[in-house]
Amino acid sequence: MKVSLIQEDVLSLYEQKFKALSDKNRLRIIYELNQRGKVCVCDLTDMLELPQSKLSYHLKMLLDANIILMERIGKWNYYQLNDEEIKGLLSEKLCCVFYPNTKT
Repeated sequence: MKVSLIQEDVLSLYEQKFKALSDKNRLRIIYELNQRGKVCVCDLTDMLELPQSKLSYHLKMLLDANIILMERIGKWNYYQLNDEEIKGLLSEKLCCVFYPNTKT
């Protein structure tokens, strides 16, 4: 029997994270959150020119992968990047696209 060097649950976790990054709309969300910090979902809809339902789907994918964080303030949800998570996933070259003013 061959022994796996990495457990299946770890592979599944990374699979979920990279699936969340594999969509142009979700990459645009990450970019906008990086540029603006904490952003209301109502503003993201306008910025990205996406219908609320489609935006909610993409935000859920990113939330489930722990790439973004959500905070409810009043009746609105605000989103921001989970900096530790995203920096840990991105290579130095890709990190420079989303974090152009920082060094890794």
